[in-house]
Amino acid sequence: MQKLEKFQAIYQRACERKGGPKVLDSLLSKPLSDSQLAKVGDDRFLAELTKKVFQSGFVWRVVRNKWPDFERVFWQFDIDKLLMMPDEMLESKAQDPAIIRNFSKVKTIRENALMIDSIRREHGSFAKFIAKWPTNDIIGLWHFLKKSGARLGGNTGPYALRALGKDTFLLTRDIEMYFRQRDVISGGLQTKGSLNAIQDSFNELQQQSGRSLQEISIIIANSVGDNYA
Repeated sequence: MQKLEKFQAIYQRACERKGGPKVLDSLLSKPLSDSQLAKVGDDRFLAELTKKVFQSGFVWRVVRNKWPDFERVFWQFDIDKLLMMPDEMLESKAQDPAIIRNFSKVKTIRENALMIDSIRREHGSFAKFIAKWPTNDIIGLWHFLKKSGARLGGNTGPYALRALGKDTFLLTRDIEMYFRQRDVISGGLQTKGSLNAIQDSFNELQQQSGRSLQEISIIIANSVGDNYA
């Protein structure tokens, strides 16, 4: 039975596959600091959550091309304006040909605005709440978004967090492949047992390396599969 490798072994293999440390390090990206993240506007959180909701199961390029119109149609995702929007206006906006006309996904804009508003009333801002969440329990934040928000389960919430600058790993195919190869997980990827095992593994690798979850995630992904230079 295999077990989790030391970080240095993972890093060395990724370096060999990509052509050396300089090449691998050029592929890495870092999250925002907690203080930087806390300054992000709550409108930007709603915008990114919405973007990832629409990108889920859809062609990302189409969503990106239409995004300026999303911003215009929904008032740059101004939380206060969106919460005052009556049902009739929401339905009308959902039929606007400038955006992707999917009413079930459009409804999540107001629903997630309500979630953000509830949190900001208690914590000062949604950004501060996200910034304070400990990364050694990032799967707990994923669960919170899934439970409290609309259509934020699966990879939607984590991808939005990564895009916004919150330190998180992602459950990509390469990441899943690695943890299955090492027998860290064996059942469903999104089960409580698998998620806890992966979180514990990332926490251990972070203690060894001093790197962010984001960097470790990218390094692992480049250490397996077809990720050769």
